[in-house]
Parts: sequence; structure tokens; C-alpha cells
Amino acid sequence: MLSQSRTTHPGTADAADRVPVAVHASDPISREGALSQLRRYPEVLLREESESGPGTVALLVEETLDEAALTRLRRLVRSEGARAVLVVGALRETELLDVIECGVGAIVWRHEATATRLVAAVLAAARGDGDLPADLLGRLISQVGSLHRGAAGRSGAPASGLTPREVDVLRLVAEGLDTGEIASKLSYSERTVKNVMHGLTTRLHLRNRAHAVAHALREGYI
Repeated sequence: MLSQSRTTHPGTADAADRVPVAVHASDPISREGALSQLRRYPEVLLREESESGPGTVALLVEETLDEAALTRLRRLVRSEGARAVLVVGALRETELLDVIECGVGAIVWRHEATATRLVAAVLAAARGDGDLPADLLGRLISQVGSLHRGAAGRSGAPASGLTPREVDVLRLVAEGLDTGEIASKLSYSERTVKNVMHGLTTRLHLRNRAHAVAHALREGYI
């Protein structure tokens, strides 16, 4: 799901269901602030920064996305295999697609980083879903659409094709619908929707649903 902000409330969670989270920040105040926000949620299991890896959500807190921060994101996702949440104060147009394509599916504005907002993004990332602010989703669609229009006429059919069923599902993902809503809209089972998403992300080596939407937009499918 590539969705707008959702609210999650504290509850009980079995140890096996807890999501391991490692918080990374460029300064100790930001790191402690994020840790303090997440500690109240029993579904979150806090880890040390050195423990990021497969099965862990890496939450990176930055004011701006400089080259060092982008390199850190790439290392966390591509080398260490973590799922990533980016909490950032500002993001330029030129940086947005870089963030999505390096494997970040959940982004939170620093000024919106309440405890409920952070844990919602963490849980979405753990599920492999996308969680973008509404304004960023619009900017992503606009930016990738511009890239596609600029490339029109210079190439033939995309090398990595999508089936009509995959396009239908991705179009609804881009509109912010969750798995159940997509299944209802297309008269599919939820398992079918999940299988469609898993099949296309695996086949095209895409990291998450946000990356799949970016790919479909770039190639002009949606």
C-alpha cells in the first residue's frame, strides 16, 4: 500500500509479533527523541544502531538529505537488508525519486513526527507497504510523469513489461488504497492482490510498493 498517514494506538503485542527497530540520527537529541516516542509502543522492539539488518526497520532522522545521509540509506537497505523509514525536515524534488529508488517506502516529515505517526510508518515499512505524506505522493507522481514525458518518443516499449492486472493493482496502490480496498475494487481476493504485488516486485527487482509505483510511473503505465 502506498498510503497517506494513518493513526496507530498502543496495544498488546506478543514478543514474536514485535517489530525490531534501530534508530539512526545525525545528532543524539534527535535519536533520543525518536527512541522516546517509540518506547511507549509494545509492538516495537528497539535495537542498537549496529543491529540493523534483515527483518529490522531502520528509522533514519535527518533535517535535510545530504549525500552522507543518502549513502547511509543505501547502505542500510541495500547492504544490510533493513527496511527503512526516513524522518526528514525537507526534501527537494531532485532527492525524492532517489529516496524511493534506494528502497525507502515510508517518509515522515519531522514536524509531523508524533509517536503515533512514527509507529504507523514503522509498521507500514515492516509490512513492505509504502507510507508517504499526501503532498509527497503528489510530487512523486508529478516528477516521474515529467521524466516520462521528457523521454517520450526516444524509446520503444519498456523492456520490463507489466500485465494489465498488475497495472490495475498499481494504479489503485498509487491512489492510496490498501490491500482490502484494492481487492474489493477489482473483485479479487486479498491473497490475489498480495500475489500480484509479490510477483511484480520480485520479477522486476523492486524493493517495495512505493518503488513499484515509481517504476510504473516512470515507464508510463500509470
